[in-house]
Amino acid sequence: MIRIAVVEDQTLMRSALISLLDLEDDITVVGQSGRGEEVTQLVQDLGPDVLLLDIELPGQSGLEALEDLHLSGAHEETDTHIIFVTTFARAGYLRRAMDAGARGFLVKDDPVEKLAAAIRRVVAGETVIDPLLAAQALSAGENPLSDREVQVLIASDGGTPVADIASALHLSPSTVRNYLSNAIGKMRARNSAEALHSARHEGWV
Repeated sequence: MIRIAVVEDQTLMRSALISLLDLEDDITVVGQSGRGEEVTQLVQDLGPDVLLLDIELPGQSGLEALEDLHLSGAHEETDTHIIFVTTFARAGYLRRAMDAGARGFLVKDDPVEKLAAAIRRVVAGETVIDPLLAAQALSAGENPLSDREVQVLIASDGGTPVADIASALHLSPSTVRNYLSNAIGKMRARNSAEALHSARHEGWV
């Protein structure tokens, strides 16, 4: 029996997904949550074979939750495989998820039969990615932003002053301005707010 945990913030969607998966003879849902910051504890407590994880979650995104899970080592101790199931089919999200160790990336439009088949394939050692999204990711290329540019761009959200960003990230104001300028140029934006919006839309942030 394949033991599944589901993390999805929309209660109706989560309930429907659980009900449909429980109809499969070889799959049982052992846990659920609607918040990203609960992922690590969920895996530590239940040790599911597969964790179905959404991208957009309250408290902490699915990608951030996966990063925390890596730091804790919980999924390695329990041998939990991560499959993202999301509405947001963005190439940047796919690349970040795969880089973080996810074993699957599917969209919510897929029928439950396809999801169940993907779960079985992942447990058998395969990596399963939505074909259309895989093609988009290849054409999109690598994330144009460096890690530091991403950090500075996120810190600038809401018009945070350069001096405050510099203090928070332990950088000089001139270095912060350089990172912001580079990020704005790479995203072909007019300002940092527009650059951040574009980066989020593409899934790079």
